[in-house]
Amino acid sequence: MSTGALAAIVVLAVVVVVLAAVTASLLMRRRRLRDRFGPEYERTVEGSGGRLAGERELREREKRHDALEIKPLPAAARERYVGEWRGVQEEFVDRPRDAVHDADRLVTSLMHDRGYPTEGYEQQMKDLSVEHGNTLDHYRSAHQIEALSTRQQATTEQLRGAMVHYRALFDELLSEGGRAQPAR
Repeated sequence: MSTGALAAIVVLAVVVVVLAAVTASLLMRRRRLRDRFGPEYERTVEGSGGRLAGERELREREKRHDALEIKPLPAAARERYVGEWRGVQEEFVDRPRDAVHDADRLVTSLMHDRGYPTEGYEQQMKDLSVEHGNTLDHYRSAHQIEALSTRQQATTEQLRGAMVHYRALFDELLSEGGRAQPAR
């Protein structure tokens, strides 16, 4: 076999190995993003006009999130929030609309105390998506019902659903190290 043919085979083998490594790396990164963001991965990819743009956005969210000072709550603050949640649940019996608004405020306050910026709903969603992608649909639904409630268009059953949705995010935000501290 000639030197030129041997060199061509070696170059071709190197190219194949490099392509396989790049493909494997992309697939692993995609899988990691899917696992981390849960259902929010597909939502972002669809809303960004393509997989590459969506994945780029998700990586940007991770960078922003890494720069935040997200912290666990001290035990006393956790207990205070649990007590406030109980109060919101009790309020629902007599004033469901007010209770939903208070649940929204309580969740926002909890986000703030954990270190999440609370400057706007869309940014809250992006920041929360990094660690709480599986719960975002609850927050999205609760927020939509809260908006209906503000316009006095939500039924009592919808308001009850909003409380359930807020509770899902509330419990997850209250958790520490994967060990949930559920509201009672």
